[in-house]
Amino acid sequence: MFNKDNKILACIDGSKYSQSVCDYAAWISQRTGAPLQLLHNLEHPTGASTGDLSGAIGLGSRDTLLQELTEVEEQRNRLLMEQGKLMLSTAKERIGQDGTEATTKQRHGSLTESLIEMEEDIRVLVLGIRGEEHEQDNQHLGAHLEATIRSLHRPILVVNSEFKVPENVMLAYDGSGASSKALDMLAQSPLFKGIPVHLVTVGEDPAGANTLQHKATEVLQAAGHKVTSVTLDGKPSEALVNYQAEHDIDLTLMGAFSHTRLRELVLGSLTAKVLLKSNKPLLLLR
Repeated sequence: MFNKDNKILACIDGSKYSQSVCDYAAWISQRTGAPLQLLHNLEHPTGASTGDLSGAIGLGSRDTLLQELTEVEEQRNRLLMEQGKLMLSTAKERIGQDGTEATTKQRHGSLTESLIEMEEDIRVLVLGIRGEEHEQDNQHLGAHLEATIRSLHRPILVVNSEFKVPENVMLAYDGSGASSKALDMLAQSPLFKGIPVHLVTVGEDPAGANTLQHKATEVLQAAGHKVTSVTLDGKPSEALVNYQAEHDIDLTLMGAFSHTRLRELVLGSLTAKVLLKSNKPLLLLR
């Protein structure tokens, strides 16, 4: 359950996705009225530390060299902090051009750990599919993405393309608890008010699919949505990605865990396929 102080949290860095992350986060903030916060997380260096080098340094020069190495590392951290503050300032200025206000925050350490600590204050998390270190690697997901999805119980919007105001959305629905949360979000959140919904079920038996879709369609129509209900065959990842492309779906919602064939979609090999093959954002719920 959210309260009025829960934030739309946008994670930014130097990657090509950061501008789109800001734009989608600003759109969510505008539609929901929720406050927006921009986060830059400064990871601790993963390379060798000065302590790792101490055994290889001669006794006579060790103390002096270690001091110099420490000073270099401190200077590097200061520069990275200033770079992060500049990113936050630029991002805040960008979203402020259309009147959206935002606060900024800078943290240190593991991004996933930072998000876990902030979870109670998050309404929706928005982040890019990859960070700046891996943005050219189109064969893999970002290093923090899976860990973040596994750890947080908040809606997570994964951004993988330039911003476009969603004119339609797709719900991958299988009746599980997680996909039912996505259904409730569609029906109740002002974020999706008035946006047409493609209700898609994959790989269910016809009778079960009809029952699922009938109940979900009633919920969405009662909330004022125009609904297109579809049952697809085949592998869930391929079926959903193909349907998304064929119907030019702007944003897809699905549950992060499930007890049917869609279960493999998130946090498994099929999830990676959906995220890697799709060129539109994916909103995950647990």
